[in-house]
Amino acid sequence: MTKFFITRPIFASVLSIIIVLSGLAAAFQLPVAQYPEIAPPTVQITASYPGASADTLSKTVAAPIEEQLSGVDNLLYFNSSADSSGTLVITATFDIGTDIDQATFNVSNRVNIATPRLPDEVRRNGLIVQKKSNDILMAAMLTSTNKEHDRLYLSNYGTLNVLDELKRINGVGSASIIGGQDYSMRIWLRPDRMAQLGISTTDIASAIGAQNNQYAAGKIGADPAPATQQLIYTVTAKGRLVDPAEFGNIIVRADGPNGILYLKDVARIELGAQSYNASSALNGQTGVAILVFLQSGANALDTASAIKDKLNELQESFPEGMTYAIPYDTSDFVSSTIDEVFKTFAEALVLVVLVVFLFLQSWRATIIPIIAVPISLIGTFAGLYIFGFSINLLTLFAMILAIGIVVDDAIVVLENTERLMKEGGLAPLPAAIKSISQVSAAVIAIVLVLCAVFVPVAFQGGIAGQLYRQFAITVAIAVVISGVVALTLTPALCAMILKGAHEQESTFFKKFNSGFSRLTKFYTNIVDLTLHHKIIGAVAFGGFVIAMILLFRTVPGSLVPSEDQGYIITVIAMPDNATLSRTTKTTEDIRAMVAQDSAVASEFAINGFELFTGANKTNAATMFVRMTDWDERSASADDMVGKVSGIGMQQPDGLGFAVNPPAIRGLGASAGFEVYVQSQRDSDPIKLAQVMNNLMDAMRVEPTLTGLNTFFRPNVPQLKIEVDEAKAISLNVKIADIYTTLQSTMGQYYVNDFNKNGRTYRVQLQAEPEYRMQPENLGKVYVRSQPTAENPAGNMIQLSALSSIHNVVGAEQLERYNGLLSAKIFGSGAAGVSSGDAIETVERIAKVNLPDGYKIAWTGQAYQEKRTGNAALIAFAFAIIMVFLILAAQFETWALPLAVIMAVPFALTGALLAVLFRGMPNDIYFQIGLITLIGLAAKNAILIVEFASQKMEEGMPVGQAALEAARLRFRPIVMTSMAFVLGIVPLVIATGAGAAARQSMGTGVFGGMILATFVATIFIPLFFTWLTDDQHVRHHGHIEGADEEKDAK
Repeated sequence: MTKFFITRPIFASVLSIIIVLSGLAAAFQLPVAQYPEIAPPTVQITASYPGASADTLSKTVAAPIEEQLSGVDNLLYFNSSADSSGTLVITATFDIGTDIDQATFNVSNRVNIATPRLPDEVRRNGLIVQKKSNDILMAAMLTSTNKEHDRLYLSNYGTLNVLDELKRINGVGSASIIGGQDYSMRIWLRPDRMAQLGISTTDIASAIGAQNNQYAAGKIGADPAPATQQLIYTVTAKGRLVDPAEFGNIIVRADGPNGILYLKDVARIELGAQSYNASSALNGQTGVAILVFLQSGANALDTASAIKDKLNELQESFPEGMTYAIPYDTSDFVSSTIDEVFKTFAEALVLVVLVVFLFLQSWRATIIPIIAVPISLIGTFAGLYIFGFSINLLTLFAMILAIGIVVDDAIVVLENTERLMKEGGLAPLPAAIKSISQVSAAVIAIVLVLCAVFVPVAFQGGIAGQLYRQFAITVAIAVVISGVVALTLTPALCAMILKGAHEQESTFFKKFNSGFSRLTKFYTNIVDLTLHHKIIGAVAFGGFVIAMILLFRTVPGSLVPSEDQGYIITVIAMPDNATLSRTTKTTEDIRAMVAQDSAVASEFAINGFELFTGANKTNAATMFVRMTDWDERSASADDMVGKVSGIGMQQPDGLGFAVNPPAIRGLGASAGFEVYVQSQRDSDPIKLAQVMNNLMDAMRVEPTLTGLNTFFRPNVPQLKIEVDEAKAISLNVKIADIYTTLQSTMGQYYVNDFNKNGRTYRVQLQAEPEYRMQPENLGKVYVRSQPTAENPAGNMIQLSALSSIHNVVGAEQLERYNGLLSAKIFGSGAAGVSSGDAIETVERIAKVNLPDGYKIAWTGQAYQEKRTGNAALIAFAFAIIMVFLILAAQFETWALPLAVIMAVPFALTGALLAVLFRGMPNDIYFQIGLITLIGLAAKNAILIVEFASQKMEEGMPVGQAALEAARLRFRPIVMTSMAFVLGIVPLVIATGAGAAARQSMGTGVFGGMILATFVATIFIPLFFTWLTDDQHVRHHGHIEGADEEKDAK
């Protein structure tokens, strides 16, 4: 079949051209992302209960919903955060690969079951169930130099004119204004004036509910009507009110002693904001932030570009003085990382060309294998498109490693053709035909073995499986295409391009060839030595296996390396109960000091929002510090974390600390670990805090752990109002009225809605600020007793007569994890300590220190790392078993494949030594590299074993056949391996965006290939002699002994 392609080179060329064109067509359709879809999908439930404490929300809203969530299909875990702003957020996290739309539907059904058990106010405010992308693509900031454009104006301008435009962009999952101030008709009550006039908050709510409403008044002349009726008129009535003046004229009472009492007589009405609990600023200038989340599977770079184009378009119609900025943009890191990878790709290709030229010593010969590289790699894009993959770090890494692999097959064919021309004196055409007949079996075996290594890995589950899959399938596709090219185009090109004899050797090449001949002689002498001293060889091999096992236990584990992503996250924590203005001042002080650093590009702060737990609280803030481009600074993200944390700790009011963002967005809030301490029996937050603090004290003693923090504070000073219910009932006061009055004065009470600019906004009651600033204000509110026959108007009774106020402590925020009250601890391993070691340390300390009834539970990245567990070992075992089975089928023997498999420990030992030397962990990138090494180490062994088998078929004794195969194959093995090794040197020495991942993968493969090339090849001939029977060698279906008997007859 291969002779067909040699004699029809145009046919072979057309086949390759079709592969390239298919790849090019697919490449322009593929999405671009940093990672494949590996962050687990989440569904978020949001409930609002204005004025309620965290404890009330947790018990009355979170608990009934969470009871229903357990058992939802593919649910991994759920956690809830209830805070004193009256907001509850429950996040349900599902297994990777779950259909998020179906999961959202399932969760919504469970919430509907729980809804009847929720408080009326929560049901009235509504529950929101929505799928939530954890992947924040960017933040856009609206600011203005016009003083009339306050936060309220900017927020609503963004909602009305920008937000929906961004949501409509292809690739945007969702967009929201963080700390937004939606319009709200604020009814600021004056309790003293209300008491004088005998008006309760219930009266006001009823009056607004009746007079700010939409009524259907019907039609005049509607059917059924007499035949003589000629016209129909729609009757309209006064609908919802629009502006503060109209609300001020709402009639609260019309039968009073002084005539009509209007709402404006007892309250101040203004068009204000629904919430005043958060604010945002860019470089110290107040503005409004719009967070944009990426849709699953969308192209991050295209989406980011489309958002910027849309904002530029919208900016043309912005009011004078208003502008936008993008202080946070993750697509920059994705773009820079992918640019760096492409640069690495180009460097690798140049190095591969140089190595090939060095060994082949002819540009004509060098062109042949180099042509195979673009055909194989461009063709791979078509495979990615078929499998629904994206262009991401994993697929690009696969292509970089594939440069060295795909050139191998072509080199094997070419080198053998040149050897036959040189040693046998054959012309290029017959040499190509003979060469392909000799090596086609080896090429097919190499392709099958490499596919056998990678394809089973693709069936792994979880996050590790998602990462392995994209890499493995990409390499497998490239290898298959390179095999096709090596068996079709390469021999045809050999016959066409090669000359009968090389030009006169240059002095440089003479010296190189002379040196390599000496190296080959040295190598064959050592091989000969091992063949004659088999026991020493066996002991040495055993030493390598033991070293590999010990190194696997020594090298610490990790999920993915922490990256310098071009920005860091700073969290500001203020004393308990601090106001938003205090928090804003401390944040601005930290920001101003951080801004002086030349490595800082911008500072984007959100006051009133704490990122780690997602809580809205006035005594916390989050600041994203964006750094200048990687090429423009010497400071790394870790350096900046240390510097900003130092500034944060110097603050006189509150403190700040900085962390790196997680390497994989959507897996937690920071690069370290997140662990919950759970109370299994007791629901007392104070006891949980004591247990958690004891555990943290024990963890702080451990030098391998650092950055330990928690935001769980259940002893925040609070005021507790106790109603004397017996007295209230005796005075004919409804208990419910007391709490409604409190909510509509001290809290905020949602009455109904009004319309403005085509949208619906809330009407809310709350007391004027001066009536709710001091604890004694609680008792100065009045509630009215129920009317009686003797007293039809009822009495206005001061709340202090019906209640008492006590100082207590409680939690401003409570978290639950899988239905249990929990406290979250953040931390990370100290410098040089892997995440895997940190997790083991925490578990060991928890086992000793936690009392009965308490346990720890991992979440975020640590959960996925624990869940990944032994995925790598399973993948390695699968890979080795598949290699063995493919080779057994190829060689038609069960013993000989072991000679190939036994090369693997050398490669793995070299890889482990390399990462140990550089202080790197055994992370997913390294493990992917190890799987590659299994295939490459096997490939070298196949070349020797295949040729040794052929020599035995020609009648050579086993020892001589092994030695001769080692001599013949040493040059192509060194050439292909050095091409591969030099191709990954740019990965080993990578700098810039995403360097940690490239270094992790490159270092292991580099070390492994050095040992696989120069050490394993010494032992493979020895393994061959161990596992080959002198009398009967079975090869490709021919049994030597049987053939001889047939010939004798």
